[in-house]
Amino acid sequence: MPSFHFCQMILQCGTYRLALDRTLIMGVVNVTPDSFSDGGHYLSLDAALAHAHRLMDEGADLLDIGGESTRPGAAAVSLEEERRRVLPVLEALLSANIPLSVDTQKPELMREAAAAGAAMINDVNGFEAADALQAVSGSDCAICIMHKQGRPQTMQQAPQYRDVVAEVDGYLRGRVAAAETAGIARSRIVVDPGFGFGKTLEHNLALLRELNRVAAAGVPVLAGLSRKSMVGALTGREVGGRVFGSVAAALIAAQHGAAILRVHDVAATRDALAVWNAVRQD
Repeated sequence: MPSFHFCQMILQCGTYRLALDRTLIMGVVNVTPDSFSDGGHYLSLDAALAHAHRLMDEGADLLDIGGESTRPGAAAVSLEEERRRVLPVLEALLSANIPLSVDTQKPELMREAAAAGAAMINDVNGFEAADALQAVSGSDCAICIMHKQGRPQTMQQAPQYRDVVAEVDGYLRGRVAAAETAGIARSRIVVDPGFGFGKTLEHNLALLRELNRVAAAGVPVLAGLSRKSMVGALTGREVGGRVFGSVAAALIAAQHGAAILRVHDVAATRDALAVWNAVRQD
């Protein structure tokens, strides 16, 4: 399958204009006690900032700061607690000269993060909450619209689709249209098929295999496969041993049209992309 490129596309990401002539790497900064891969590792401000700077040194193009775990079975977090976790990290990193994304489902925090200087808002709920699109429409933030089926507490119990690729693609196209109607320019919009969010292994593989169909919608695609259960199912590895499988999945996503890869292992992903980019230049 030939790769799909957005060679001339520019993503308006806050005050940044990101060229998508190569696949970008988004490093994950989880300030949560219960995220599936690194929960509790970066709860303190100093630990979170040290981790963020390490990801930048390894080659991250963007950072995604999250204060509420959305892993299967995760409990919801109050606005006050999520705000307490996220905003100090965001504010401390503003001088680092890198686009900062905030991963939240809460319109109130979206609005506060945008006002504080976030360059992107990343919503696993597809900006479906009341006022979510309005919370960001007046800013210059990019938005990442993700697909999921069900709620994090129950989404992996029995996900079902007739045609997972067509249904995910249709949902994302509909949400892009809703965002544009709310006044958000297409140049600010990214979509995420939501690997592992209400999908079986077979659903995830179908989406990865045909990711170019989602990319064909004409907005950049973000793929988040890093260390997820599908990688564990395919390799037999626990979370800490999924680096190689995650890098393989990320590279396949890039070959099938992903413009941004959301990853925990930035250096390993960067090296794989460097080799691929050198080969495909011909």
